[in-house]
Amino acid sequence: MKVLAGILQPTAGAVAIDKDIKVGYLKQDHYEYENETVLGTVLRGNPELWELMQERDTIYAKEEMTDEEGIRISEIEDRFADLGGYEAESIAGELLEGLAIPTNIHNRPLNFLTGGFKLRVLLAQVLFLKPDVLLLDEPTNHLDIKTIHWLEELLLDYDGVVIVISHDRHFINSVSTHIADLDYNTIRIFSGNYDDFMIAAEQTQSQLQNENKRAKEKINDLQEFVSRFSANASKSKQATSRAKMIEKIKAEMVDVKPSSRVAPYIRFKPRRVLGKDVFEAININKSYDSVSVIKDFSISISKGEKVGIVGTNGVGKTTLLKMLMKKLDPDAGEVKWGDSVEPSYFPQDQREAIEPDADTLIEWLLRNAPQGTEVQEIRAILGRMLFSGDMANKSTKVLSGGEKSRMIIGKMILAGDNVIALDEPTNHLDLETIEALNYALSLFEGTILLVSHDREFISSLCTRIVEVTPEGIKDFKGTYEEFLEREGADFYKRLTGGPVVST
Repeated sequence: MKVLAGILQPTAGAVAIDKDIKVGYLKQDHYEYENETVLGTVLRGNPELWELMQERDTIYAKEEMTDEEGIRISEIEDRFADLGGYEAESIAGELLEGLAIPTNIHNRPLNFLTGGFKLRVLLAQVLFLKPDVLLLDEPTNHLDIKTIHWLEELLLDYDGVVIVISHDRHFINSVSTHIADLDYNTIRIFSGNYDDFMIAAEQTQSQLQNENKRAKEKINDLQEFVSRFSANASKSKQATSRAKMIEKIKAEMVDVKPSSRVAPYIRFKPRRVLGKDVFEAININKSYDSVSVIKDFSISISKGEKVGIVGTNGVGKTTLLKMLMKKLDPDAGEVKWGDSVEPSYFPQDQREAIEPDADTLIEWLLRNAPQGTEVQEIRAILGRMLFSGDMANKSTKVLSGGEKSRMIIGKMILAGDNVIALDEPTNHLDLETIEALNYALSLFEGTILLVSHDREFISSLCTRIVEVTPEGIKDFKGTYEEFLEREGADFYKRLTGGPVVST
């Protein structure tokens, strides 16, 4: 993606972009413009116009202009008009309003916003350029379910080329017409969406393996003839002919390389049987700076339930989960656990689980494992989480986001708890790990609490949906599809709800 965007130069070859084609790039780094205003961040989407605006403002701020500055300001005004400078702030404002970012914060710094709304501003920045080619690197990270749906609708109607990196299966299925699969150190293009690609890729792999199997059988038959008759004068020509056929078949065989995509082996096995009663929250309340987030909420959760907690960004999903997990005390009310409850918690902020120390992976897991856990067992779990051999001696400081997530999952497997609570677990995971985690949770016999924006995850797992809204919390006993059917199309239209600003 960075090579296509011109940020990295290719080691070999070149990227050719037609003249007058504009390329817009939504980066994964959402913190580059923290001290810029919200409106200024959007205007920066057109670098030439932004630079002209700065130079224009600098000259007009002077008490007197020199003759050279007067000539320059005339040139600036002409180019400024050509680039639509006089309407720029209005257009940028309309984009922000369309993304549910109100006018009264357009002149506040970007660090004033919550993560999901920062991404909306950066998306408005890319769209402000009106690019012919739109490059999006993990655009659904930090977005809630409703905003992801809004983005899908925008991209489906987008009049241009869209190239997207994403681990959100539902999102890829919704927006993609082609899949570029990077594997075996090469890229192959498949027509269709992600589901179509998975079927086609499996069929292609199976076909190549079958063709190679038949080729090897043919070679064995020919080789047997060559071995028997190569020294026979009357049949030496036939033997030579078959030897040439063997070489031809070998040359035409396609080398079926093992895929670079590997999935961890995840299974959660509770050490203790979970009793019928798991959680009970009685009239719990929580406020931040006089803003009420959770108000008079009560719920009872039983053994075997898989509860999906959904809602817009900043509305209180993590707060609710932390209170149920007794990691955050309610301002009023009470949370009770059943006597048999032994919970594992996957935090949204990985720093809550993996402290900024210099442990090796073995040391960290050993320190967080149940008492009496052997080093051999730690190494086995690390292997299952794709940390084999010398990788086990890596420092936790150098782990990527996805590697940290796999370490936290490994810790949960070792714990053997009967309740699993996860807060946005798919944020840093690749598709293979997401699918492995999805399958492991579907087999889990305990109780699951899940905050997620991954609709495939919620849809395939949850038997109960809790929607957190500013007006209160809805508790629906049924699947996510049944919940959407009850809510109707209006569910996705309610884009706003959570605080726009960071608290």
